[in-house]
Amino acid sequence: MNVSRMVSAQAPFATAERTNPAAAARLKTAPGLTRLKYRPDVDGLRAIAVLSVILFHMDVGGFGGGFVGVDVFFVISGYLISAIVFSEIAEGTYSVTSFYERRIRRIFPALFAMLFAFTACSLLYIFPSEMVNYAKSLLAATTSVSNFYFWQHSGYFDSPTSNPLLHTWSLAVEEQFYIFFPLYLWAVRRFSPQRLRSSVVVLFFLSLAASAVVVVLNPTTAFYMPYTRAWELLLGTLLSLKVFPKLNTAPLRNLGSLLGAAMVGYSVVAYKSAMLFPGLSALVPCIGSALLIHAGESGSSVIGKVLSWRPVVFVGLISYSLYLWHWPVLILHKMGVLLGISTTLPPSLIARISIRRYDDAVEIILSFVLAILCWMFIEQPFRKGRLKLRGRPLFLLTAATVGLSVGFCIFAIASKGIPGRLAPAAELVASYSSSITNVHQSLRRGECFITPEYSMKDFNYAQCMKVVPGKENFLLVGDSHSATLWPGLSRLMPSANILQASVSACRPILHPAGSSTCNQMMHYIYQDFLPHNAIQGVLLEARWESKDIPGLSETIQWAKQNHLPIYLFGTVPEYDAPLPRLLGYSIAWQKPDFAARHRTIGPAELDAQLQKLSESSWHIAYISLYQILCSHSTCTEYADQARTIPMLADTDHFTEPGSLYIARKIVDLGELR
Repeated sequence: MNVSRMVSAQAPFATAERTNPAAAARLKTAPGLTRLKYRPDVDGLRAIAVLSVILFHMDVGGFGGGFVGVDVFFVISGYLISAIVFSEIAEGTYSVTSFYERRIRRIFPALFAMLFAFTACSLLYIFPSEMVNYAKSLLAATTSVSNFYFWQHSGYFDSPTSNPLLHTWSLAVEEQFYIFFPLYLWAVRRFSPQRLRSSVVVLFFLSLAASAVVVVLNPTTAFYMPYTRAWELLLGTLLSLKVFPKLNTAPLRNLGSLLGAAMVGYSVVAYKSAMLFPGLSALVPCIGSALLIHAGESGSSVIGKVLSWRPVVFVGLISYSLYLWHWPVLILHKMGVLLGISTTLPPSLIARISIRRYDDAVEIILSFVLAILCWMFIEQPFRKGRLKLRGRPLFLLTAATVGLSVGFCIFAIASKGIPGRLAPAAELVASYSSSITNVHQSLRRGECFITPEYSMKDFNYAQCMKVVPGKENFLLVGDSHSATLWPGLSRLMPSANILQASVSACRPILHPAGSSTCNQMMHYIYQDFLPHNAIQGVLLEARWESKDIPGLSETIQWAKQNHLPIYLFGTVPEYDAPLPRLLGYSIAWQKPDFAARHRTIGPAELDAQLQKLSESSWHIAYISLYQILCSHSTCTEYADQARTIPMLADTDHFTEPGSLYIARKIVDLGELR
């Protein structure tokens, strides 16, 4: 951030006041530019936004669209910041320097407190193989360009622990908007103040159109880019400019706020992360938020009173700190180093209760505690208390803080992750936590394994679905779990030809409830390919859930009617944190059973259920991956005898050596015949 540029930016405004007094007078008297009053209902709306995001990140059922909370924040931010700026313009007190001072005091202290705290934790818990990427993301967050960084570095197999600063992307979008917004206001104020509203309207529709087009061409770009998100902030700006008719009567206010609440609530509950977003689908939560804000401008409403309830308002007041801290808390838990109630309880108790609900509760409590402390002792003092720095001291402190963070990032990257912090053996094992992103060729990703950034037009039919005469041809179909089985099966069954059709998060059933690519693939498999090609068996593998059983039953019956042998692969042992990380910690901390205590219970229970159905009801061959790897209370955690290569690359996907290990066991047991 160029501090000298910010400090010197006030001069053109002072000059504009002296050289164009008529234009300044017209802008001061423009309708709607009045001082903003405190709105407790807006803080209540902030609370709804942040809680939606937190519950979404924690995978709480019923909040599949909680990510729209960020869009609600954008509308609120655009409204509040613009209203303050326009009131200052009307009073003739606005300056770019003062604007940036407020942004720094509002954003930087709490942000850097979180960044420095998590970086301190990273020195203890993040392995050198991950530290380089963490340092790069920290550098991006420090310089407010993390949205561009994650646009380039987020992938399908990236676990949350790979992106501990992922949530800073939205802050970067805001800051980029507010870097250029004051300059835009200066230009309008200087040359054409009477066209302020119309120019904002034009910018709003240009950004909305860009979002609608780009989300179809490249959803990842549309998600992270400021030009596809600017319209959400500009919608708040339009509210502050009073371009919409007032809701002067109580019935209109209640109707508007009720409709707004319904739109936001529908988005939070009904939206899914797999949908095209933002684009036009973001209009629903954004317009809903705008209706709630707009209804409260003219008076009270029932919804407004609910949002103004003091406990809700308090959550809104701490919402920024809560947003900053909830993700690091969740990440540290997923790393297996924080909370981890299951690691302190006896196995007999773990078998009887749901540990996840307890850990979720502790995550929420700890997030709130940290947020309240941050709000009380960092946010408030810098904004309103004795630490409310101004001018040169503030910019110098900001520059020094940024410089310290940048210096650490350069050192961490140059030293290749600051090695030597943990035992070399632990570092070696933990390095496999990112290995799955390096085996794309063995998984045939983008050709036979279609992830969200690809589509069916990328599927290589000639290579992936080639039936070889004179060989036994088996079709392996499913999600990413099937993709990680392919390297082992194809290499250890040389007399067979293993065809592959894998789509991420796609159940290999007749009517999957997945993405459009998933549905297209399953339609091709069951309606086009299998009826017209003679193969010796269909291998079904996925990260099964109990809800998949009806679809599986229907698919198996269809296969029997078409005389197609079915081989059903069962569940894989799963862990609540990446297995390489858990094994690394077990070595570093000399706790041999550390990983075992983080193994989840669900896969074992579902494996037994699927095996029973396969043998007694479906009468098909069932290959229990769980039982191959686990016996009694122990599971095979390494893919080699030297115990240096983890079986899994993350919580539930095989490493390539792990794929070879499980395939060798399958062949030795004669499961495929």
